[in-house]
Amino acid sequence: MTKNNQTRITAEPGKQEIVITREFDAPRELVFKAFTDPKLYIQWLGPRELKMTLEKFEPRNGGSWRYIHKDKDGNEYAFHGVNHEVTSPERIIGTFEFEGLPEKGHVILQTARFESLPGGRTKLTSQSVFQSVADRDGMLQSGMERGVNDSYDRLDELLEKMKQKEF
Repeated sequence: MTKNNQTRITAEPGKQEIVITREFDAPRELVFKAFTDPKLYIQWLGPRELKMTLEKFEPRNGGSWRYIHKDKDGNEYAFHGVNHEVTSPERIIGTFEFEGLPEKGHVILQTARFESLPGGRTKLTSQSVFQSVADRDGMLQSGMERGVNDSYDRLDELLEKMKQKEF
């Protein structure tokens, strides 16, 4: 893992989107696999101190998913969504919703694009479009930056192990 792989989170004032970019020292097929293989997915998504349980995971067009993160005190944070398009190894388009909000309807449309780079590297660009600027700003204030950074650092570590085992 190189220290050059920094996560960049961009949220322009007044826009309803967040764009996250990160490069990984692994081929795009491996990065894509880490997003679509349930045994791998649970190893990197979310902050390190939370335990993840996948209740449903269907990485295909029209498939749905739901997972729960649990902290050391037993507090649970559940998320769910639907995959609208899963095109290996190029992109995943789907919805994302945090179940802990008091009212429904805060659905986020997410697109993850996997781009091959020279030297067997991959650039991941994730765009999240929110229902409103207020929803987007609420996400930014929720501590998501720490969770994203921790997740992608964990993904870097997992990709190193995957490369050594030549998945």
